[in-house]
Amino acid sequence: MSDDTSPAAVLRKRLYWHSRRGMWELDLLLIPFIEKRLDTLSEEEQLTYQRLIEEEDQDLCVWLMHREWPEDPDLRHLVQMIVEHAETTDNTAYRTL
Repeated sequence: MSDDTSPAAVLRKRLYWHSRRGMWELDLLLIPFIEKRLDTLSEEEQLTYQRLIEEEDQDLCVWLMHREWPEDPDLRHLVQMIVEHAETTDNTAYRTL
């Protein structure tokens, strides 16, 4: 992480660190997504991502492992984006997280 203190850089750092859950399965899905896709998310999607990472690990795991979908349509859309990113991207570099 750089020493950049611009608002965008601060947001990126905060989202990155809050995405680190300590649960390998979640880290493997969230970290690559935030590193590769944050800049492509709309402002609304970034706010939804902030809401998403405030959820409990158990809920995130259930949603990201396709067992259930969030009731909130915005959260559901973002979870689908994360799952799609994981399924279509080579994440082998992150397997050592």
